[in-house]
Amino acid sequence: MQFATKYQPINKLAALLIMGTLGSLIFSPMQVANAQEGWKQLPVTPTTRTENSAALLDGKIYVLGGFTPKGATTRIDVWDPILNNWSMAVPLPQALHHTTAAVANGKLYVIGGFESGFWKPVNTTYEYDPDLHRWFNKTPMPTARGAHAAAVINGKIHLVGGAHRKLFNLVNTDAHEVYDPATDSWKTLAPLPTARDHLTATEANGKLFVIGGRIDVNYHNNLNSNESYDPKTKKWTQYAPLPTARSGITSQLLNGWIHVFGGESGEGTFVENEGYNPSTNKWKTFKPMPSGLHGLASVLLKGKIHILNGGPHPGGGGSNHHRVFSP
Repeated sequence: MQFATKYQPINKLAALLIMGTLGSLIFSPMQVANAQEGWKQLPVTPTTRTENSAALLDGKIYVLGGFTPKGATTRIDVWDPILNNWSMAVPLPQALHHTTAAVANGKLYVIGGFESGFWKPVNTTYEYDPDLHRWFNKTPMPTARGAHAAAVINGKIHLVGGAHRKLFNLVNTDAHEVYDPATDSWKTLAPLPTARDHLTATEANGKLFVIGGRIDVNYHNNLNSNESYDPKTKKWTQYAPLPTARSGITSQLLNGWIHVFGGESGEGTFVENEGYNPSTNKWKTFKPMPSGLHGLASVLLKGKIHILNGGPHPGGGGSNHHRVFSP
């Protein structure tokens, strides 16, 4: 694993150039691809935050909720890639952190999360109409929870894992519930085999891949689980585990690879960018982030993965990072 440090490892291209003093170089296609991948910094987000969510709506990136230096927020910042600037959208109906954001049928859905600093799990389902610039209350999620994950498959939003209240404690739930925006209804599906929170979920090849996470909101108990749900068979399958057990992560599918970024543990924050190929059941290490972050959000836009905000230190803090990864 690689934790955020003052010094970053030398990149592969530099290593090859050094080796060139011993003789002529022959670059394989894989070496060339790895040498070209990289990170770029874009105009920073207007709001310093962590444990926020993000989604792509009408070609723009919406960054919402999370913790700011003043506490949980309702604020939504919007990145316009054409104008290359930030603006604000209509705020969330309530301040939320550790919530989810997903887009289906041209609408933005924010489901679940924790409200206030008391970490009270909610089951709210909010729908944002970008044409009307309005939020609407929809049918609540069956299980109130936060630090869960969401992914869209065939126009339906799958919500998996997270933490809910049991007496005075936050504990894991294995809940797997799917929301159908077309009918404004919920359905309970086969539970997540490994109950966990601060996990990530991604759709690939029509299946749901749920990766990483932690036990009962304790980042000292990180997991490397990689489990996939097939809506056709309605069954879960375990696949090759995440090479670096971590939580407080984000993921995006790009060029056949599910990239898993960042995370935290008791030792620090992670710079890892590890990719999983569902077709081969293999993992590959990609160029790490410039610095470690947890509670970060991500969006795929025009073949590039945008990393937004996140905390540089375990357990709290925030940033206004806006980085882009392109292999």
